[in-house]
Amino acid sequence: MDPAIPQSMRAQSFDAIIASSPFTRTLGASDSLILTGIAHIEKDVFATLYDTQTMESHVVTRTPNALGWQLISIGGDAADLKTLSARIQVAGGQVITVRYQKPPPKVLRLSRGGSSGGGNAAPLTTAQVEEARQAAVNYREGFTSDGYPKAPPPEMVERLARLSVGQREDINRQMIGLRNQGLGMEERRKIYENLVERSIQGGR
Repeated sequence: MDPAIPQSMRAQSFDAIIASSPFTRTLGASDSLILTGIAHIEKDVFATLYDTQTMESHVVTRTPNALGWQLISIGGDAADLKTLSARIQVAGGQVITVRYQKPPPKVLRLSRGGSSGGGNAAPLTTAQVEEARQAAVNYREGFTSDGYPKAPPPEMVERLARLSVGQREDINRQMIGLRNQGLGMEERRKIYENLVERSIQGGR
């Protein structure tokens, strides 16, 4: 066989490209992200996303998070989870649409429309209301729902000191409500910090 003469291609040569075609494969952040829940707390909206590749949860609001992701809008009917979607602006300015999917096993999700004061969340018990009040007074010590494993760090203590006891108590009630819904510690911490910062800005 003369090597200078082109040889016909065998069918096996196309196996790899057929299995992973660049024309049918979609690329981008939206490929691995799913929307697992939406919560309305006062005037704020929180969307919880789950990355099926890294198995990490992310909380997105109208304020860009540490990754630069920002919630643009929410779509769908809150009464039907399957119709929910979120438009997210990711780093670089690209806007993607993430649709609701049932979270994988062992992933805690944010219940739709939930908050400590309404929606489908159960009302706080008398003991939990007292916990929120005590934590508002003894804010330097932290409490079970703020998302910190121990006492809050000094920079958070400084922010909390700028709020009134009533403001801290209101935030604490909301956080206990989210804890009751099963939201994980990392997600609670992000929401807690966001609520504290918004309360500070609102008091200016």
